[in-house]
Order: sequence, then structure tokens, then C-alpha cells
Amino acid sequence: MTRPLDGITVVSLEHAIAAPFCTRQLADLGARVIKVERPGAGDFARAYDARVGGEASHFVWVNRSKESLTLDLKQPAALAVLQALVAEADVLVQNLAPGAAARMGLGAEALQALHPRLIVCDISGYGDDGPYRDKKAYDLLIQSEAGFLSVTGTPDDPCKSGNSIADIAAGMYAYTGILAALLQRGKTGKGSHIDVSMLESLAEWMGYPMYYAYEGAPPPPRSAASHATIYPYGPFPAGDGGTVMLGLQNEREWRVFCEKVLLQAGLATDARFDSNARRNENRDALRAIIVETFAALGTAQVVERLDAAQIANARMNDMAGLWAHPQLQARERWRQVGSPAGDIPALLPAGRQSAFDYRMDAIPAVGQHTDAILRSLGRSEADIAALREAGAV
Repeated sequence: MTRPLDGITVVSLEHAIAAPFCTRQLADLGARVIKVERPGAGDFARAYDARVGGEASHFVWVNRSKESLTLDLKQPAALAVLQALVAEADVLVQNLAPGAAARMGLGAEALQALHPRLIVCDISGYGDDGPYRDKKAYDLLIQSEAGFLSVTGTPDDPCKSGNSIADIAAGMYAYTGILAALLQRGKTGKGSHIDVSMLESLAEWMGYPMYYAYEGAPPPPRSAASHATIYPYGPFPAGDGGTVMLGLQNEREWRVFCEKVLLQAGLATDARFDSNARRNENRDALRAIIVETFAALGTAQVVERLDAAQIANARMNDMAGLWAHPQLQARERWRQVGSPAGDIPALLPAGRQSAFDYRMDAIPAVGQHTDAILRSLGRSEADIAALREAGAV
């Protein structure tokens, strides 16, 4: 079936997570993504670890369905190859160090003067202007700047996200921004410049705690895995050592929880607990009651009671549990994709599509497609040999 981005070519000067996550999703929709890497080692994320048959966990996640082209962009001959590619491309994505692309003549203004239909997406820590423009930015640093650490963790210690949440946020906004720019180009015939900031991306995701602290009000307290302002909403131990996550959203659920889960209907009208605000104020006392009840039950029994009462709940899964999750299995969300380490499992992109199948092609080895790409640009075997001899590719 025809995919939405079939026929779209994306050239990406990318490393780490934010830009590769963006472009992998474009590839999922059918785009041809040419990943430009350093000769030799390639994207430094290839060396983060070796957990997937010798390949890096970060890298295999965000780099399937791409072509790898190695170029030493400090050499004019390699830069000429890149410029020839960009002349035929629909989208250029880059998350190089601040100012690096512009110094090579690859800034949006210069490129769009030559290629008016080109969409240029720059991903950086803080954006292309402002006092923080040239400041280095990594995921954990942006989590800190965006206030994420101030509301995440325990009362005693802030805690980072267990995944690269700032990179993911920036990659998602770059991805959706490019989709919007392609639609806009279809109406106007003109490309556009998209300037995505990791800080602004994660700041958007911080909207609830920011508004909760509106006009100097106290911010949400750090409350470990429990909700900061709704209670009971978080993890509770069962008698067999398991942990059950549960959440109440309204007073109807609170009454049902007291009656059918705690088997203490009178608690629903206890003055300490008869509104979310009072339950939140008295969470230590309420937690003691819940823990005492659950101590006589195994994890499965707690879940059974919660399900029977239609109270939202979940088991606290680990990574092995997620790999084996019965819901992902039942919905056939796993596919096999090729990689330099052989076939590995990969999740389909979120969201079933009735009109097309997602592209789920191999993860490339460093420079795997260099010769084929150079030939497609009309370079002879002698030209390619000369570029290799010079270390330009």
C-alpha cells in the first residue's frame, strides 16, 4: 500500500536521540531517510552500549529504515556531495552543535535561497536565538532547566526520567512540525524553517505543574511514584511482595473503592477523607488503612478486587514484563527488523493504520549505503575511490 511519505527524501545530519527519533518516524511513514554519519565510528550513539547483540540500545531504537552515508564534512569534496543531496531533498534535519550547520553553508536562509521548496528543521537545546543559544544541551540538563527534576522524585531527592524525555519531546515536535510543513508546502509550494528547542518542547509538557504553581503558588511536591495532588493514586504493596498501582479520579470511585475494595463503606464519609483535598492532606493515615487491607491479599487478589470495582489499576512492570506484555502480544505489535547484529524485535509505531503498513526496514551499518548513494548522484567508480582515498567518505 502507498504510504503517506512515499517519494519524500529526508537528509539528516543527526546524532544521539532527538533528530534520529524524528527521522525514524518519518521513515516509518515511507520517507527515504539518508543519515549522514562520520566516517569510521559514525553516530556516537552507536557506542553508547552493546546490549543488543553488540549494537547500542539507543541506536537500534531510533535508526531503523534509514540509509547510512559517511561524509567528513570538513572536506570540500564531502560537503559537495551533501549539497548535491540537499538539492534533491524535500527535508533537511540537523541537530549538530549550535552554529555548526550555518558555518558549513547549511543554514536555513542560505539553503532556501537556493532551494525554495526545501524544509529545514533545526533541533537544538535552546533555539537559534536568545541568551542560551550557544549553550550546550544534553537531555538531563534540559530536564533540569525545564523544571522537570523539581517535581519528579521523592521529597528528599529529585529524580531524572528513566528515558530521554527531553530528546523525545523535541523529536516529536520536530516530526509533527515537518508533517505540518509538508502539508503547508502542498498549499503554497514553498518550504519553511522549523526551529525546535528541547527546552521549549519539554516546557510544553510541563504545562500542568506550571499552571499549578501559577502566580507564585506552591508547586506540586515531589511524591515518588504517587500522584502529587490526587490521592489515592500511586503504588501500594500487596501481601505477597508485589506492587499494585491504582488511581481514583472522582468521588464516585472513592465510594466504590471504600465499599468493594477496602470493604469499609463508612470510610467514604469519614471527614478526613470525604474529598480529594482532604484525602491528599491526610494521605499518611489513608495509606496506612489501604496497606493494612492489602497486606492480607496477594497481588492477583488485589487486582481482582480493583477490576471488579472498576477501579483503574496496573501492575508495576519491569522491562522483562514489558517485552512479554500480553496486550502487546495479542495486538501483534512486534515485528522483526534487520540490523548489523541480525534480526531483532521492534515495536510497530503507536497507532494502527487501516490505509497503509508502516515501514519496518533494517538498521544500517555505518556507511552501508555510501557507494549506492554516490552512484545515484552520478559519481563514477573512480570518483568514489578518490573520495575514499582522501577519507572524505
